[in-house]
This record gives sequence, C-alpha cells and structure tokens, in this order.
Amino acid sequence: MKIKRHKPTSPGQRSRVTVNNKHLSKKRPVKKLTVTLTKHAGRSRGTISVRHQGGGHKRLYRIIDFKRSDKTGVAAEVIALEYDPNRSANIALLKYEDGEVRYILAPKGLMVGASVMSGSSAKIETGNALPLGDIPVGMEVHNVEMSPGQGGKVVRSAGQSARVMAIDEGWVHVKLPSGEVRKFDARCYATIGAVGNSEHAQRVLGKAGASRHLGKRPQVRGTAMAAGDHKHGGGEGRTGTGRVPRTVYGKAAYGKRTRKKNKKSNRYVVKSRRDK
Repeated sequence: MKIKRHKPTSPGQRSRVTVNNKHLSKKRPVKKLTVTLTKHAGRSRGTISVRHQGGGHKRLYRIIDFKRSDKTGVAAEVIALEYDPNRSANIALLKYEDGEVRYILAPKGLMVGASVMSGSSAKIETGNALPLGDIPVGMEVHNVEMSPGQGGKVVRSAGQSARVMAIDEGWVHVKLPSGEVRKFDARCYATIGAVGNSEHAQRVLGKAGASRHLGKRPQVRGTAMAAGDHKHGGGEGRTGTGRVPRTVYGKAAYGKRTRKKNKKSNRYVVKSRRDK
C-alpha cells in the first residue's frame, strides 16, 4: 500500500495526499454486519451543543468483533479486506469453519486467504488472538482488552501497536503507544501484530470540503472573536492568548493536567508516559 499524490489540477488537489486502497474490496459490506448510523450533528433540539460537528457523508456502521474470545479454537479464513469509514484502520472479513462471518481490525501484513484463530492454543502469528499471559515477552500486540471478556478497548487506530514487556503473577506489563507501561490481567485477550493502514497518518486533506465530508465543521480562533465570545477575544489589532490560555468555556488549555490524583486505575500504571 502506497501514498497517492494527486495532479495539481485545482488548488484543492495540489497538496492533497491520499492512501492508495487498490487492494481493498470494492463490494458493499455484509448487510447483516452493518447497522444504520444515526446522525446527531452536534445538536440538541436544534441548538448546537457540541461545536465543530455536523454534516458529513452518510455511513453504515460495521459491527466489529473486538472480543474474539467466544470463537476459541475455531479457524477462520480471511476472505476480504475492506475500507471502514468509521475508523482509521481497515477491516478484515473472516469466514469461520462453522460458516459464520465476522469483521475484525486488519493487522499489518494480513492477506486475503490467510488463516487466523483465537484462543490459548493459537500460534503466535499475525492476526491470531490470545490471552496476554500466553504471548511471549517482546511481542507486538493490538486491540487489547482492559478487563477479561470486555473486548478490545485500547491500541485500535491505524499503525498503532503495544509491546508485551513482562509477565508477573497473573499480570502482564504492556507498553502502550503513548509510552505508558500498564498492568493488564493475564486473561485479557490481545491480537498479535500492529494495526494496518499505517499510511493513514500521512494523509493531507488538501481542501476544506474533505474535512466537511468527515463531519467536521469550521473552527474559529479565540483571538479572532469578540471579547464577549471568548477569553482570548477583543483588543486592538492582533492579541495573544495571555499567560494562561483558556478554552471557550474558561478552562485552562494547552497542557493542563486533568487526570484525578486518586483515580482507581492509577494502581495499574507502572510507568507514566511522562516519566523519562
């Protein structure tokens, strides 16, 4: 998969960079694995309640199997790789030996025709899902569960991966993409390999319309607003943000730590992402 640069036939195309998805299936998604995605447009009773949201292309939500723990020991064949408009990663369509089909996140290097499996007996190969306690130290994983049986919650975006650092008495130390090292229950499932479509980070939308298609409305700088509309607004000519930059709601912005000191999950953090 490679990056595609467009011919400068217009100002919007001049700097536009997209991902070449020729290897993905052109067929429509499996109907029974999709549901209608209701739009809310950032509004409540017609009044904007969430800024910068609205519009966008109509989508169908693909039902992704983030658990995979209820199909232990059943082999599945990858029959298609597909685009998913609801996430940065691509998805893979699996057909199990019992005839059931499901979508999973497509790992890097997974090809059509490959065989994948979940469970403790599965091999350490890309696309297989195993409990963290059965994965060797140093292995790259993604789609990691926070609690056993909950389904994958972290490391799910394109190109991301975590690394198994240590196994200790029912707990597994995993280094997350942020640099944080965190303890996970050894029974939590994770998928071998990194998430595919790593070129997603190199996209350049190139024009405002591309952002509108994603459902994003324009943002206005606080310093460009009137004094009554934003803490940064008002004044003669161009003015800065002041010593303590604020959001439109008056909260401190740009680096203010908001995590609670006594948060229960702090006991699972072995090393903070800020530790050198």
